[in-house]
Amino acid sequence: MAKYVSLVVVLLSLIIFNSCAEKGLSHPQTQVPSQAVSEQNSPQKAANDSHPKDYGAYLAGRVAHLRQDFNSAANYYMASLQTDPENAELLERIYVILASQGRISEAAKYAKLSQQKGDTNNFTHIIIAVDDAKAGRYPQALSSLKKLGGNPVYTKFITPLLASWVYVGMGNQEKAIETISILNEDKGFKSLYHFHAGMIADYFGNNKEAQKHYEALINDEKTEMSFRTLQIISNFYIRTGQKEKAVALLERFNNELLFLDMLQNLMQKTAAATQENTQAIIDSSDIGLSEALFSIAANMRQISSGTDIAHIFICLSIYSNPKYDLAQLMLADILESREMYQDAIDVYDDISPDSESYNTVQIKKAADYVLMQDYQAAENLLKTIIKKNPNSFQANLDLGDVMRLRGKYSDAIEYYGKALSLMAPNSSHAWVIHYALGIAYEQNGDWDQAESSLKQALILSQNHYYVQNYLGYSWLKRGQNIEDAMSLIIDAYNQAPNDGHITDSLGWAFYKIGNYEEAVFYLEKASELEPANALISDHLGNAYWQNGRKAEAVFQWNHTLKMKDDSHEVDMKQVENKIENGMKKEQPLSYDKKLIDELVKSISKEE
Repeated sequence: MAKYVSLVVVLLSLIIFNSCAEKGLSHPQTQVPSQAVSEQNSPQKAANDSHPKDYGAYLAGRVAHLRQDFNSAANYYMASLQTDPENAELLERIYVILASQGRISEAAKYAKLSQQKGDTNNFTHIIIAVDDAKAGRYPQALSSLKKLGGNPVYTKFITPLLASWVYVGMGNQEKAIETISILNEDKGFKSLYHFHAGMIADYFGNNKEAQKHYEALINDEKTEMSFRTLQIISNFYIRTGQKEKAVALLERFNNELLFLDMLQNLMQKTAAATQENTQAIIDSSDIGLSEALFSIAANMRQISSGTDIAHIFICLSIYSNPKYDLAQLMLADILESREMYQDAIDVYDDISPDSESYNTVQIKKAADYVLMQDYQAAENLLKTIIKKNPNSFQANLDLGDVMRLRGKYSDAIEYYGKALSLMAPNSSHAWVIHYALGIAYEQNGDWDQAESSLKQALILSQNHYYVQNYLGYSWLKRGQNIEDAMSLIIDAYNQAPNDGHITDSLGWAFYKIGNYEEAVFYLEKASELEPANALISDHLGNAYWQNGRKAEAVFQWNHTLKMKDDSHEVDMKQVENKIENGMKKEQPLSYDKKLIDELVKSISKEE
């Protein structure tokens, strides 16, 4: 919600990680959540683990863990624990994984067992507290929260946020507000304080107090309004007979591109809503506790290396409110960051078609299909979206990308053109579509249109290095504008020297002008950056041959034949012929040597 992370969270982020992870302040043996969830451990670390008695089940769990099949990993670990119940490390691993999979009741059971063996990991208290609150065991939940570590990240953030909603469950409004008030002492948490204090007052029917807190958020220019904040406040206005304020609030944020589609759906629902038929969103303490857990997860995601912590908190949030679509969106986003695309799709499939986020979810699902290289599924889904909403900018843009990836360049041009027509001419994102159009035209054999689109993208993007590289390389392929091509590629390289494709272009530029020594230098670097790229390998083979390193050239060409060519530039039959017969001496392109020499001097040099 706020534009900045609280100073408490920034300065004490290591404390929360340490107190619930790694060599913790209170428990030196506690498993690092990032290892327990992500399982980045090395084989050497596995060999050093204390061996459970049921080593077969444990090994199966390790394999499932490394494959990111976390549910299976948890099941195998639990089976292993049956024959080795004193294995504290295994217990810790189990409850963290179970929590990360949303299996909170099971996680709470193992967290309690771990506590009995001396585990004071703060996550045990949080997991148990959330499970108790869900079951209505509020005094027990409160007792667990009071056991959380005494450093400020708990006393000034996590504990008051969660405990306030436990007090709501106990029907104690006064204590809930008193507990949440500590957030108001930190500038970074003021917006969070007003949001939750407003919801608590709203829940208890104290409309005057709720409106005071909600409008403190609206009137604070330093506060970024989250989509959830807009949902909650507009819902309050409608229920309290102030629909005109709800409409005005949403119209104020109708240019927020980040959640434009979601906001438009919310605006439509708001316009059609009546006071009599509008139910409160926060209608139980479980929903409020879910909001608190979501707020913690959102803050943790802003911290470097906070993904694993956020992963567990967002699963706790969904456990408290299984229908919380925005929490499901965050969980799916975390799964995508782990490249667990099918798992993310499974989460998206649980989101109701009635949700304001449903259309956005379908777009994100299609993107996951693309990342899984299931282009047919992505195409089918995007066409379904466009059939229902022909003017969806994102769906048309994404379908253009899918068609280009499938080699259907004419179709790609059509959908890119539609996306461009749906975007304001002065949009800062327009260059992306011109760039995509340029690529599609070039791959479709229409160079005049491609060149025009790429030049337009270059202007609109203010010389973005992707556009510079593509246009410069395209000119090189055609033997045109050699000096301009070299200038663009060098500028692109200076901006992104560790981009393998741009480094390949620079190496190939040197190759085309006959400077094979420099060509080899940059093409070798490109090959290191992109070792599985067929085009780069072919280019490097050519440079080796022209430089007299024939055995290395043949090796690279053989390597080329083993790889998939995503560029569609490599003629594999020609590569086979080069392996068999070698190459003739290349005729360098003619160029202005003085100008090129000056350009070469501007190349950023690395140690």
